[in-house]
Amino acid sequence: MAVTENRTVTSDEARVALVQCFNKKRPVFLWGPPGIGKSELVESITTEMGGHMIDLRLGQMDPTDIRGIPFYNKDLGLMDWAPPIDLPSEELASKYPVVVLFFDEMNSAAPSVQAAAYQLILNRRVGKYTLPDNVVMVAAGNREGDKGVTFKMPSPLSNRFVHLEMRPDFDAWQKWAVLNNIHKDVVGYVSFAKQDLFDFDPKTASRAFATPRSWTFVSQLLEDNLPTSVETDLVAGTVGEGTAVKFMAHRKIAGQMPNPRDILDGKVRDLKVKEISAMYSLTVSMCYELKDLNTKKDSVTSEQWHEKVDNFFKFMMENFTTELTVMGARVALTVYNLPFVPNKLKTFDEFHKRFGKYIVQAVA
Repeated sequence: MAVTENRTVTSDEARVALVQCFNKKRPVFLWGPPGIGKSELVESITTEMGGHMIDLRLGQMDPTDIRGIPFYNKDLGLMDWAPPIDLPSEELASKYPVVVLFFDEMNSAAPSVQAAAYQLILNRRVGKYTLPDNVVMVAAGNREGDKGVTFKMPSPLSNRFVHLEMRPDFDAWQKWAVLNNIHKDVVGYVSFAKQDLFDFDPKTASRAFATPRSWTFVSQLLEDNLPTSVETDLVAGTVGEGTAVKFMAHRKIAGQMPNPRDILDGKVRDLKVKEISAMYSLTVSMCYELKDLNTKKDSVTSEQWHEKVDNFFKFMMENFTTELTVMGARVALTVYNLPFVPNKLKTFDEFHKRFGKYIVQAVA
């Protein structure tokens, strides 16, 4: 019998699907390899909806953490149940338009814990406790072949979920990265070496490997005054030895690029070092500078702002490949949605004539 792979979705596709399921109160199970951003996705959707997320790590819980514990009710003369404090109360739920009950690491929970969660997911109640109406449920876990601790999910429980399996997606990650100020050298390197965004292989013995999550760690650890040997050790311990060697070589050359502020001010017009991966970092740097300037509009006049945008487009057209130019324009114009008036830009007509169709294709 032929083996059929599961259908996979990008984080952007999963976002749309999750919102739809939340609106219909359908429980969702997000599958995917480690470090791909499952929990971050759920958290960001919750924030966008103005809601509150309760993160229950089922792999660290006992059945009583879901079911509650029995106690003697002296008023009734019967055994009663004390519901767990982690589940949302009516009072808490009334403060938010939606409460997301997130069962992380669900399939790493022991079967007895999964069984305790079964009634809650099936009937929206467990024991004497009932979920408030505006509570939605989503679970997440690694696949059985991902080298993690997992237990097979009972079929009746599995059948209660809408199952979505996420895959790494560079375009979605790049958009997220530039919106969250991930270090320019990280965005630049991964934009150049897209295959290194995610290189997890459950068959290898490597402790460190590249994932969207581990690249975020690299971004946080980088500092210009850190000794190169220490920085290399940290990067290798985060994304693996082979990727670290390539990244540090990229970072060394990227450090020779001109200051992006000098480019936007028109002081630098030519690029002497034309190493492609370093040029990706420079593109990101210029976009970051334009975004920062846009948040400090009181410091520049409209004429000064448009002059800097002009220098941005002109520099890219004269020094960058089409792919780099399109990337820079897409980040500045569609991801950051930076405001500019086309007829105030001397370079706009030429830029639109040469690259307009590529921009449209990139954002379609």
